[in-house]
Amino acid sequence: MSYARQFLAGVLLASGAAAAWAAPSLPAPQEFYFDADAAAAPITVVRAEGDELVSQLLRQRERGRKVLEATVQLAGVAIAQGRPELGQQLYTEALKATTANSPSGRIVRWNHGWDLFRQGQVEAALEQWQAAAGALRGNPSWVPPTYALALWQLGQKEEAVKWYAAAVRTEPGQWSSAGNYPALLPSWRDSERETLAQVQQAWAAQPPAWP
Repeated sequence: MSYARQFLAGVLLASGAAAAWAAPSLPAPQEFYFDADAAAAPITVVRAEGDELVSQLLRQRERGRKVLEATVQLAGVAIAQGRPELGQQLYTEALKATTANSPSGRIVRWNHGWDLFRQGQVEAALEQWQAAAGALRGNPSWVPPTYALALWQLGQKEEAVKWYAAAVRTEPGQWSSAGNYPALLPSWRDSERETLAQVQQAWAAQPPAWP
């Protein structure tokens, strides 16, 4: 068995009962969300596949310049390969290497949120995203569509539409239709953009008043 396979097959964290996540209490949407956020981006240190990807990421962790980023990408790989406990362990390790309000800490939380969301752990994803957003002064532009997606997935459709409306208020030329989604949301999966399009349709049918 290769070193990469041994690593990913290893038990790094004793597994017990699954953690119980409570849905976070989100703040009310603000009027506008204009702020760019460099921390809200998928981490890609190595472009490869399979064992080669894992091996290169392990080398980066051991002696590379981007140890934190390699750990975050490796966590995502572990989760994608059906090893959520290992992915969680790696994310915990990455977060411990940062401070909560730092750009690097926010990078970890934003990426962790997406991996949790794609495992179906939507409440836990929202918790990570809210922590990432709350550590940045201002209103990050990624927040309204991302929260809208998660809330719609949770069945909180009225709240999802309210958050989507904040995106439209901020950039009406971009968010009033779903046609711009591939350019606006390049890292989202097709299924995620399709879900957000349902939110957009609900918003278009009955736009909520502000405030």
